[in-house]
Amino acid sequence: MIPDPSSPDYSDNSTATVLVVDDNPTNRYVLRTTLSRAGHEVVEAEDGTQALAMLRTGASLPEVTIVDVRLPDMTGFDVCERIKGDPATAALPVIHVSASAITTTDRTQGLNRGADAYLTEPIAPDELLATVGATLRYARARRRAERLADRLLHLNKATLQLYSAEDAAEVARAAAEGAAVVLGTTAVAALVSPHGDPLSATGKGGPGRPAGVLPGVAEDGEPAPEGGALVDVRKLSLAKSLGDRAGSRLFSMEADAWPGFPAEHAGSGLVVAAARAKPGRPPVCLVVPADAVTTPDDSQLLTQLAQACALALEALRSYTQEHDLALTLQRSFLPDSLPRSVLAELAVRYLPASEHAEIGGDFYEALPTRGGLLLAVGDVAGHSLDAAMLMGQVRHALRAYAIEGHSPQAILERVENLLAAVEARLTLTLCIVFIEASTGTLHISNAGHLPPLLRSPDGGVRFIHDHGPLLGLGLPQPAPVQVAAEPGAVLVMTTDGLIERRHEDIEASLKRLAGALGELPTDVEDICEGLLAAFPPDGEDDVALMAARVTGPPC
Repeated sequence: MIPDPSSPDYSDNSTATVLVVDDNPTNRYVLRTTLSRAGHEVVEAEDGTQALAMLRTGASLPEVTIVDVRLPDMTGFDVCERIKGDPATAALPVIHVSASAITTTDRTQGLNRGADAYLTEPIAPDELLATVGATLRYARARRRAERLADRLLHLNKATLQLYSAEDAAEVARAAAEGAAVVLGTTAVAALVSPHGDPLSATGKGGPGRPAGVLPGVAEDGEPAPEGGALVDVRKLSLAKSLGDRAGSRLFSMEADAWPGFPAEHAGSGLVVAAARAKPGRPPVCLVVPADAVTTPDDSQLLTQLAQACALALEALRSYTQEHDLALTLQRSFLPDSLPRSVLAELAVRYLPASEHAEIGGDFYEALPTRGGLLLAVGDVAGHSLDAAMLMGQVRHALRAYAIEGHSPQAILERVENLLAAVEARLTLTLCIVFIEASTGTLHISNAGHLPPLLRSPDGGVRFIHDHGPLLGLGLPQPAPVQVAAEPGAVLVMTTDGLIERRHEDIEASLKRLAGALGELPTDVEDICEGLLAAFPPDGEDDVALMAARVTGPPC
């Protein structure tokens, strides 16, 4: 039987199970006696067919095979080739022995056809044992190296999964699955998310077994599928033992010391790898049965995976903090509320991109002026903190220019000058609609933005396609287009985050938008909700959506 390289009793000099294949009972007796006295276990076969059947159907494989070259049903060379040609036995060492095939040509043929060694009879006992020992040392070293390479490959895959995780739950899941695969056992990962929530995940049985994440309950609201229990690592004594320093450490504990660790897999005890990437952070903990960590390689692999998990979580924490700060800043640039106006009923929806996406520069504005009501929706190109900062500058400038009484075209020109003055490296689109108080006429200036939609009281929907170039290019803007809007008409302006989708033509999306608007009621709140239902946000971009129902000039 091939010993487990992870066993603490495993060594290159350990005894082995040896298969002896020889049709001569006397030869088998001599070989069996010599090997048995050295502590090896011997199994025998009388010919090649029997030997190959034993290797194919046996419960376990021997570690080395001694094959006589002259067999009654086939040559030992043929047996060796079949052993080496089967992936299940290809790594099994074969030693040829012979009293007749002893020429240089015979030995060369045997070695060329796959044998690991070749002995000619009579064989001195010490030479036989030395050859078997040397063959075992090489085979075991090779098996150990292959096992380590395979585990390092799984460690690399697990590390990649950790660094590609988009949230703390994915980090916990990847860590638990990684430890389960690398060490071939049940593993539990416990950590604290960037927002301070404890999370646990359990991976079972190695490859192909998903880990269940435990934020108290699973993501669908049902109990987590893999058992276990939610553990707050901040409350564990090992967190105090680790101190406030960065780094990692292995801890041993009793089988029942980790709350909820699957009892059937706990064995005689547990090993916990605790790691943190920065001083004072809650540690990341990977918990496995103690019998899975029996060699220095096991300890190092578990420690490296815990360190990778801590680093991935720290990177996620840094991104989350920056994203939260930027999102707070972004929201501070938007209006707190919409003004009440006799010229139009207003409703707006602003949906930031998901927490996994960078923030954008979408914004809106609604501002009463001396001559009417100014509405605007804009979008700074790109997704970054710079985009959000520029959005804030543009919005405040737009308000100032509107309060001064400038026309939509003049506002666009002044925003263009502002971009040049601050040496902005980003462009933006901006649509401004001014509802004239005396007539109710819409004055629309569009700098490269999506065309606004106008639904007439009779239900007809059309786009106002007239537009100029986007801002930031230093190009002049055309005069605003004037559109008559009857009382009850609905104006809709939005950013591309509402309708733009990968693999969908923008014109087709605009057509769907117009169709959706034509089916909605007249209430502006219902219109916003209806459009969001028709175009569920995909989380990849911000959405700014404004609906205005024209009530007409005051009597």
